[in-house]
Amino acid sequence: MKVALTGGSGVVGAAVLRQLVEAGHEVKALARLPKSGARVAELGGFPVPGDVLSPEPVRELVDDCEVVFHVAGINEMCTADPDRMWRVNVEGTRVVMNACRDARVKRLVHTSSAVTMGESEDEIATEKTTHRGYFLSKYEETKTAAERLLFEDSRGLDVVAVNPSSVQGPGRATGTGRLFLEAARGKLRFAYNSRFSLVDIEDCARGHLLAADEGRSGERYLLSGTILSVGEALELLGEVLGQEIGVRYLNRNVILGLASIPEFLFGLLNKQPPICRESVRVMTHGHNYDGRRAERDLGLDYTPVRETVIRTVDWFRSEGLLE
Repeated sequence: MKVALTGGSGVVGAAVLRQLVEAGHEVKALARLPKSGARVAELGGFPVPGDVLSPEPVRELVDDCEVVFHVAGINEMCTADPDRMWRVNVEGTRVVMNACRDARVKRLVHTSSAVTMGESEDEIATEKTTHRGYFLSKYEETKTAAERLLFEDSRGLDVVAVNPSSVQGPGRATGTGRLFLEAARGKLRFAYNSRFSLVDIEDCARGHLLAADEGRSGERYLLSGTILSVGEALELLGEVLGQEIGVRYLNRNVILGLASIPEFLFGLLNKQPPICRESVRVMTHGHNYDGRRAERDLGLDYTPVRETVIRTVDWFRSEGLLE
């Protein structure tokens, strides 16, 4: 089957691309930069130069394809350019949606995010959770807007959304993955012991393919295999590494106070700070997601979290990231 993919050189997109090729599909993938095109070709796809904000390359991408996977997006905290995130995540989704409708694509699988559930603090969210009514981050706002755009304005286009929680595994060293990396390197001194959800990178990619085959039109599917606290995650990491992870846990007000300093200083330079009040809001709120619907309705089997941590540590070592 001919399929199209955006974001094919990213962490999630590359895993989706590889699994599509392994399943025997012919995959065209949008490539914004030459190095992205080289990565697509290395994984067995056919690169199409362009980005999601350019209608003509997107039309070329989806032409003659039965299924389109829209994975491309920006996930940043403390961003110095929130308008760029809105353009890519929302307007880019509009460009892809319009191109798919014009090309009469059979199904569009949209990579949304678990944050669009908008659950209250300590609530375990499902696909039916009522949004709390406000956003913790600009990322949450843009991904929610993109998802609503697709479901409210698709006008007959068959759309299914997948909503991954924190994606972890080989290839991931940002976001929560950076917490694991810094802890493994012995450089994580302070943390907040919130609860979070994660999904193995391979499970996340497999969930995309299953959603294309088994998902119901107009529905969304949380991809989330585990809920655990930061303390539990670091204890497991220490067991895998064979070393103790010594971290001091701070309270919310202390972390908010500390975050305001780099936010102010980096703001003077119009640069993105390493931590800010937005990222602290997300971190201290925590995220608890129930991914059982994907198991029940799509047939997704989740990888045990210990196996995910082992593979992640092995990847850290192979990349020289622990040196």
